[in-house]
Amino acid sequence: MSNETETVFEPQIVAFCCHYCAFAAADLAGSMRLQYPPNVKIVKIPCTGRIDVIHLLKAFEQGADGVYVAGCLEGNCHYLEGNLFAKKRVQHLKKLLDEIGVGGNRLEMYNMSAAMGQRFAEVATEMTERVRGLGPSPVHRRQAAGNPESPDDAVARVSGASENPGERAELADAGERNTVEV
Repeated sequence: MSNETETVFEPQIVAFCCHYCAFAAADLAGSMRLQYPPNVKIVKIPCTGRIDVIHLLKAFEQGADGVYVAGCLEGNCHYLEGNLFAKKRVQHLKKLLDEIGVGGNRLEMYNMSAAMGQRFAEVATEMTERVRGLGPSPVHRRQAAGNPESPDDAVARVSGASENPGERAELADAGERNTVEV
């Protein structure tokens, strides 16, 4: 019998939370002393409508194994439709992450009100368990193997953009047009 201890994978999760609802829900969860995984790092943003595909990709590139965007309940956005724009961007990026081999199920969008501290704790736990089951991000495995293709490079490769600096690759999805600087 060996005395080796197995290393349990602890995923790094980044949560982009809107100021008015999801961040307030996280604060409420803390005030209520609800337990949720400590490996969830919260990034406070004014509105989820401000989140761009590049922000989400950079989170993966800089070490996140999973990312989620948490905003106001649909129809209750303080900036009217910001959470709806974010939802479309997240859905679009999930498809791209599947195409480039990272996995779209490492990214999710959640909606909650400021009074939903319990829901915030549940979401943090759910996302951590999901990503723990998926294992380390393929971005990390590529970097460790000496193939440091960034998510930006992978998106450019999938979208067919050339390698000329400053060229813009247009990514069309369901009538919505997003532009990513490559």
